[in-house]
Amino acid sequence: MAATKNGLGLILLRTRIGRAWWVPVLFLLATAAVVQAGDFQYAINADNMITITGYTGPGGAVVIPSTIDGKTVTSMWTTFLGCTSLTSVTIPNSITSIGSQTFQNCTGLTSVTIPDSVTNIGGMAFCECTSLTSVTIGNSVTSIGDYAFYNCAGLTSVTIPDSVTSIGSIAFDSCTNLTSVTIGDSVTSIGSSAFYNCSGLTSITIPNCVTSIEYAVFAFCTGLTSVTLPNSVTSIGGYAFWDCTGLTSITIPNSATSIGGDAFWFCTSLTSVTIPDSVPNIGYETFSCCTSLTSVTIGNSVTNIGSYAFYNCASLTSVYCHGNVPSLSSWTVFYFANKVTIYYLAGTTGWGPTFGGRPTVLWNPHVQNDANFGVRANCFGFTIAGSTNLVIVTEACTNLVTSDWSSLGTNTLTDGSSYFSDPQWTNFPCRFYRFSAP
Repeated sequence: MAATKNGLGLILLRTRIGRAWWVPVLFLLATAAVVQAGDFQYAINADNMITITGYTGPGGAVVIPSTIDGKTVTSMWTTFLGCTSLTSVTIPNSITSIGSQTFQNCTGLTSVTIPDSVTNIGGMAFCECTSLTSVTIGNSVTSIGDYAFYNCAGLTSVTIPDSVTSIGSIAFDSCTNLTSVTIGDSVTSIGSSAFYNCSGLTSITIPNCVTSIEYAVFAFCTGLTSVTLPNSVTSIGGYAFWDCTGLTSITIPNSATSIGGDAFWFCTSLTSVTIPDSVPNIGYETFSCCTSLTSVTIGNSVTNIGSYAFYNCASLTSVYCHGNVPSLSSWTVFYFANKVTIYYLAGTTGWGPTFGGRPTVLWNPHVQNDANFGVRANCFGFTIAGSTNLVIVTEACTNLVTSDWSSLGTNTLTDGSSYFSDPQWTNFPCRFYRFSAP
């Protein structure tokens, strides 16, 4: 609600704490004296330009004037706040700023074009415009404020131009029909919960300038199946992909140095994940309830794994650790992950027969130099030896520079060995082989 008295504007807002709780926040905003001209209320700024602060007309299709009383209209603030009868609006090229709450709760507004003259979209500018299906953001906009398009449930696609450098917190939260988002290459900051509960979103590519995936930024994006994280990203915040039940795979870049707690909690379609060597810790409940997760590779710098990190990963069978044994925050790390075996490398230290209550096995496949090595019966083959019951994928390539490896077959080392053969070896001028985990 808003009121003016003696040049002071009182605005009562609400803000979200955590994931679901709202509290009122009261702001005192200094304003100039409000003047009425036709259907518009306005204030004359110190630079003798005009800010339109209110609208008293009948709604429908509204054209915002570029001048009033001979003065240029350059900004809007709370202009159409709660104007449910507004159906369309024409914004003139004189406007450089769309301020806070300009179109908040304009539930009849269906589309809007923001001209190239506009440089910023303020907080809550289009908040709860539930019928808004189309928005064109001009090529001069540099920032999109907090809550700018919150709960624009009808919005289906948005293109954020290259001019934009920051997207505010909760900017597109609860845009549940948003299926397509293109983020410009200049964006360096995407605020927490920016795309929270965008359940229709299926894929997203993060620009190369972004260094942090903030708290809950894609939480509850249940339709999200594909995410591309650039090598600029150094941190993945807590709850970042919380409850992204459609996410099947994600590549965590080698630049990442931290992954927050609950970052991938309840990503029930995720099947495998690799923690790069750059990450020192796996946080609390990071992959908890990832019920389809079957394989995890942990980089050689991880020194600690948080409580419940792999809780209820019921399908998890293999965890491959590249470094020395990490410390565990508690015994609950693999709670209800009862199928998992932990594999560790020769030369690493601290490993015993179990880890976190799960059995450990030395990962040591190697080619046996015996009578089976070489050409025999129109194929090239060799014996793979190592720890009993290791499952080994043999891969091949013809050029070590391009390293275009392809899988040839899977062997289980029954009683510590298994024979591998390659009947296609004569089709190549040379052939290189290596072993990997399934």
